[in-house]
Amino acid sequence: MIRIIICDDHALIRRGLRETLSEEVDLRVVGEAGDYGELRQLLRSSDCDVLLLDINLPGRSGLDVLAALAEAGQSRRTLVLSTHPEEQYAIRVLKLGAMGYLNKAARPESIVEAVRTVGAGRKYITPEIAQVLADRLSDDGDRKPHETLSDREHQTLLMIARGVKLSEMAQRLALSPKTVSVYRARVMEKMGVSTNAELTSYCLKNGLID
Repeated sequence: MIRIIICDDHALIRRGLRETLSEEVDLRVVGEAGDYGELRQLLRSSDCDVLLLDINLPGRSGLDVLAALAEAGQSRRTLVLSTHPEEQYAIRVLKLGAMGYLNKAARPESIVEAVRTVGAGRKYITPEIAQVLADRLSDDGDRKPHETLSDREHQTLLMIARGVKLSEMAQRLALSPKTVSVYRARVMEKMGVSTNAELTSYCLKNGLID
């Protein structure tokens, strides 16, 4: 039996995933969370084999959650589900420790297959992700500005684009405001912009935020 925890801020999405997975005799949803705080509490009381994790969560994003779980020694076999296309986030979440990435528009049978694959301890790589990997190898010098950012810089980029205040960014990243300011300056330089509004516009245009 593969035990699953679903972390998504939309109750309807959680319900749909639960119903899809509960139809399979070897899969069982043991808990649901709407944000990182709820997930952290849930992991203290319920163990799981697979964590289904959304990227767009309130407060800490799915990327932040992956990093936070690793830092806290609570890493799980994680399958990331997102509305964003593979080229935007798949490689980054795999680097952060996720074992698979799947678009929420995927067919129910694909989600079931992905959960079983990750539950068995194997990475789930779709043809779309394989193509992204191949493109990265052949066009490494042709990457978009946000693809050159480190994971910490990328987290900073998303928080700036969402209008998170410096003090809150520092709290979420467990860094001093001064250090966060350094990351912000690096992001601005690498992205070739000078204002938060330009960063937000870029992120919206490239599908990094909704």
